[in-house]
Amino acid sequence: MQQIECYKYQGTGNDFVLIDNRLKNILLTSDEIKWLCDRRFGIGADGLMLLESEIGFDFKMLYYNSDGKEGSMCGNGGRCITAFAKKLGIISTEAKFLAVDGIHHAKITQDVVELKMNDVREVEKGTDFFYLNTGSPHYVKMVSNLECFDVVGEGKKIRFNSRFFEEGTNVNFIEKIDNELFVRTYERGVENETLSCGTGVTAAAIVAGLTSQSNDKNNCRIKTLGGNLNVTFDRVLQHTFYNIWLQGAANFVFKTYINLPFENNS
Repeated sequence: MQQIECYKYQGTGNDFVLIDNRLKNILLTSDEIKWLCDRRFGIGADGLMLLESEIGFDFKMLYYNSDGKEGSMCGNGGRCITAFAKKLGIISTEAKFLAVDGIHHAKITQDVVELKMNDVREVEKGTDFFYLNTGSPHYVKMVSNLECFDVVGEGKKIRFNSRFFEEGTNVNFIEKIDNELFVRTYERGVENETLSCGTGVTAAAIVAGLTSQSNDKNNCRIKTLGGNLNVTFDRVLQHTFYNIWLQGAANFVFKTYINLPFENNS
């Protein structure tokens, strides 16, 4: 039976199991990752990340969804692994790391982490939705009375429709309330609503920028069920967004040692 050291972090309620794998001595199967993320039998999390060494970078981020499969970029995960890297003494106030969608830069001050997201150069506009990739694919739809909206039911219909069934998509429902954007997200891989989604609120902020009479620069305050985030970006032309930063708290929850209940672990 293999015992591993795990850390739990959360960013606006989006929670993760983090493992220091710089020695690359931890090899987890899909079933083991799924078990660790299970909220009844394991630690419980929306996803799991391995922090590994990478030449030319402070670290490499490997992200897995709670279904045990490797996922696309996770914005809140990127912020949490930056805080984890600081706790391990790898970084001080800034980080440069490699993720599945490329290079990311981050800044950390106390428990607030700012993560630079990849540029967005293409946004599809549908009849009543927008579709774009902010490191992960996102379907964004504006609705009314979002607090009472059936996010799981309606999100599941879109995620599993004929277009998205094979690859999947995250589905975001957004509502402008006063000077804030309220965002709720159904996440693929988790196959449920999460309290927050970093790449999702980034996508929502960009859609808000497209549908408002904003100038080149924008600062979007985001409300999620798990807390508040902020997204800033620069815009050129119609659908090109760059210098995109996702900002919010990333908090250490606990550290533990756990035995994997599987035979023949590496």
